[in-house]
Amino acid sequence: MANKMHVKKDDLVIVISGNSRGTKGKVLEVSPKEGKVIVEGANKVKKHVKPRNQQEKGGIVETEGAMYACKVQLFCEKCGKQTRASHKMDGDKKIRVCAKCGAAL
Repeated sequence: MANKMHVKKDDLVIVISGNSRGTKGKVLEVSPKEGKVIVEGANKVKKHVKPRNQQEKGGIVETEGAMYACKVQLFCEKCGKQTRASHKMDGDKKIRVCAKCGAAL
C-alpha cells in the first residue's frame, strides 16, 4: 500500500531541517513507499562511480541524495513563505492552494 505524500513531483519546496536547511528547490523524485523525496540542490552526496565502458569516465560524482519528506515543506512563490497545502474545489476539480494567501500551488 502506497503512503500519501504532501508533496508531488515538480513542486517547489523549502528544506526545514538538516544541513541543507533553507534551501529552495524543485522536487525531482518522490518515493511514497520509503517516505522520501529528492530535492534539486539539497542534500548533496558524493558517489563513487565506475566506468561502464571505455568511453565513460569514472570518479567521484556529486549528486542529490534522498531525504525524508517530513523535512521539506511547500513554498508559495506569491507570498514568499513556506506553507501547508489547503484544498479548494474549482468546479468539479480539487486543487491545492496556499493556506496563508490562497494562491494555487
